[in-house]
Amino acid sequence: MPASRWAPHTVPQHSHLVFVPPSLRVRLSFPASFLLDNGPRCSSFMASSRRGDQSNGTIDPQSGAPLELSVAFPQATPASIFPPASFDYYQFDDLLNSEERALCKRVRGVMEKEVAPIMAEYWEKAAFPFHIIPKLAELSVAGGTIKGYGCPGLSITASAIATAEIARVDASCSTFILVHSSLAMLTIALCGSDAQKEKYLPSLAKLDKIACWALTEPDYGSDASALKTIATKVSGGWVISGQKRWIGNSTFADLLIIFARNTSTNQINGFIVKKGAPGLKTTKIENKIGLRMVQNGDIVLEKVFVPDEDRLPGVNSFQDTNKVLAVSRVMVAWQPIGIVMGVFDICNRYLKERKQFGAPLAAFQLNQEKLVRMLGNIQAMLLIGWRLCKLYESGKMTAGQASLGKAWITLKARETVSLGRELLGGNGILADFLVAKAFCDVEPIYTYEGTYDINSMVTAREITGIASFKPAALRKSSRL
Repeated sequence: MPASRWAPHTVPQHSHLVFVPPSLRVRLSFPASFLLDNGPRCSSFMASSRRGDQSNGTIDPQSGAPLELSVAFPQATPASIFPPASFDYYQFDDLLNSEERALCKRVRGVMEKEVAPIMAEYWEKAAFPFHIIPKLAELSVAGGTIKGYGCPGLSITASAIATAEIARVDASCSTFILVHSSLAMLTIALCGSDAQKEKYLPSLAKLDKIACWALTEPDYGSDASALKTIATKVSGGWVISGQKRWIGNSTFADLLIIFARNTSTNQINGFIVKKGAPGLKTTKIENKIGLRMVQNGDIVLEKVFVPDEDRLPGVNSFQDTNKVLAVSRVMVAWQPIGIVMGVFDICNRYLKERKQFGAPLAAFQLNQEKLVRMLGNIQAMLLIGWRLCKLYESGKMTAGQASLGKAWITLKARETVSLGRELLGGNGILADFLVAKAFCDVEPIYTYEGTYDINSMVTAREITGIASFKPAALRKSSRL
């Protein structure tokens, strides 16, 4: 577009026209000052577009450098200084025991102090802050419910609460831990040999080594049981060939849990593949709009040799992966709970600080209704998540119950972060105030570990006895 079309224009105080490109000009029926006071200024936005600036759209005219956010927008506190928790309206905390409350407090403290100040920067550049891994290790949550081998042996409720508290500040960090702990480590714990557990779990629990979990393939996402990566038995081990996609942590993982089809039995087997194995290649997936700090990757395996000692003896069919997914699906349901907890806390503070028309935004009825709707959603999400944990602990939880929890909670999370985005107006599209970042981060969580539709069908199959994963004309029997 020619530069002249974006030349600076001065908008008179009471003009009824705001400058836009000629093809998009519209006439407004209110003073332009109203529009310019309701979020980032239009002229600043156009200036940032011309300069290619990605900061906050406000430039210091003397140096050309972006202004500090506290100078550019002094009326509200950014998420780098995280607000006190205010989401627990029905005193859910009373349902936790003293150990769970202590864990909650410890995780919250570390996330607010160590992660909140840096998360917007790393999210913007889609990089993972490796320097915080030692701080995350100090939380002693990696390994979750696994007992022994240096793992914390938490109750599933405690593990879920930790997941939520991490996600409250940053969803990407919670995904990093979830993939490493509730998928990779749990697979070794549930499906590995004693020797494998002793060899791998202690270093994974301390985050000295990082793991990923590779099930999804380019051609098989929801239909994961049809995966076509193959494992062929050879002398002393196995040769694996195939491709995986969307695998979190894969670009830097020391251990990769790979699922492949046994060419002899046609069943799914599991393998531990080490970083740097000949024939193994991982590349980062770029241009994501959500969970940008998470390093999702493509994995290509070209005749990768895996010794017999690294085949997981407990994975002999796709059904064996469900033992892991049943737990991880509960953990994933707690991620959006944590996200909306943080969004509510930010919005509650913002509405009290930000003023328009001579009053704080919290004084307007429409804003109060949205905030209360968000609060109600959070109470319901917390209680469903808590009940799922208790069903699991008692041995009563079914796959359908886990799927309903994940599906419904992520659906409500989408609604809740959307309300939060509305409440913050123009600042609702800045990662500096968390809500824009959370708005994007909920989207991949709504999709992974089973889309909303797939999880709904898992629950529907359980209550109706009828599987509907394939069109009726193609369906013979469900593999799921």
